[in-house]
Amino acid sequence: MCPPTAVSGVTPTVDEDAPLELRYEDGTVRLEGVTSELASTLRERLPELEADPRTRGQRVPAAAYAPLRAALSRADVAFRDRVLELDSLPELRSAYELRAYQREALSAWLETDRWAGLEDGELPVGRAPGGVLELPTGSGKTVIALKAIERLATPTLVVVPTIDLLEQWQRELEREFDCEIGRFGGGEQRLGPITVSTYDSAYLKADSVGDRFGLVVFDEVHHLGGEGYREIARLLAAPARLGLTATFERPDGAHEVIEDVVGHLTFRISPDELAGDHLAPYDVKRLEVSLTPEEREAYDRNQEVFSNYLARSNIEFSSGSDYQELVKRSGSDPEAREALLARQRAREITYGSQAKVDALADVLAAHRGERIIVFTAFNDLAYDVSERFLIPTITHQTGAAERREILERFREGTYSRIATSNVLDEGVDVPDANVAVVLSGSGSEREFTQRLGRILRPKEDGGRALLYEVVASETAEERTARRRRE
Repeated sequence: MCPPTAVSGVTPTVDEDAPLELRYEDGTVRLEGVTSELASTLRERLPELEADPRTRGQRVPAAAYAPLRAALSRADVAFRDRVLELDSLPELRSAYELRAYQREALSAWLETDRWAGLEDGELPVGRAPGGVLELPTGSGKTVIALKAIERLATPTLVVVPTIDLLEQWQRELEREFDCEIGRFGGGEQRLGPITVSTYDSAYLKADSVGDRFGLVVFDEVHHLGGEGYREIARLLAAPARLGLTATFERPDGAHEVIEDVVGHLTFRISPDELAGDHLAPYDVKRLEVSLTPEEREAYDRNQEVFSNYLARSNIEFSSGSDYQELVKRSGSDPEAREALLARQRAREITYGSQAKVDALADVLAAHRGERIIVFTAFNDLAYDVSERFLIPTITHQTGAAERREILERFREGTYSRIATSNVLDEGVDVPDANVAVVLSGSGSEREFTQRLGRILRPKEDGGRALLYEVVASETAEERTARRRRE
């Protein structure tokens, strides 16, 4: 067991000389060494603080751990904090990219502070976010939660209402984070530094594991308003809390209970606000790969030829007109022509790097049985992908009849994956594709979105599609992809 770790910059106070000590016990936080005068002061801020005749101390529900620390800090009382026992985690890094409204939702949640939830401003100990995000179904609430877990980098419990969601979350967590994923539910009771649980199992386990997590995520948090389930949140000491839902307010008013144990509604956006481009039916994962030493040497050599010519010719190459000027010069200037050829060779190296093909192999393995489209920038790479992975390919050289046959078999399910080189962005509709892999970056956000939007349609069962963008790091391609996102 590792010592308590930081929660979003918060390190539990351990003052060995302090007479007051905080400990977790069976869903409560026990205060030892508290004076009657201090207890009276704390009770003004924490009505749930109760005397414990058995231990001659005081107790609060574990959910009050963050407000308790806030109250003690404001009273300038030194204390030993032994509440959390958090396992260490490896570096967490999610490949998902957030859309603008997802970034806004995450930022709104991160700006909340359960440590400072009793008035009087921010505490020197840092922030412990708490609150509920209300977003429409299909808007990527899970992606926001994954980014929250990455950001706080603390042991996390994810609580979900059904076995199907349990398994879905487990798969996502295993794909995103390189650490053991625990599971409570579906016949398994396995604790991990990141654990996913059903509400039923969490209700049974909360008092015994309530000190093991710094963050708890309640998916479909409106379920927490139920008379029994609300005890889950009360028994957990996790200072950081995130609720996800499409419908926060309950007819019985129980959402007010959720606000007490999770936090207030921090961010809300309606389906109407996301209608159109914002409610795109796919999420984006950006995978960075490195060139091999041989590829790097060839890339740098060609890129230097291109860059040197631009420097000599005072061409910034920041717009389409700059490119046209270079093409015009190449007709009469051998150096301009060589610069264009060098740029083309450098692009071919990045677009067709070995690491990209290896990354594609990993994606195909991770999505067996799903409909996948692989986009390439050049015909040669499309044919290489076809040969290595034995999948049909559509390029500009593919005849109309053959193209129709490939797409029809893809729709029917005879083919589960196809490759293409910038052909399926011509208005071809492939409604059943749910995974796409782009083996090159795109500088145009509109082209990028429209092309994939034509292809990655919503599935009939409401499932989401997923786009992987594979980019060679430390190349012009990386800068182009960054510019598109910005």
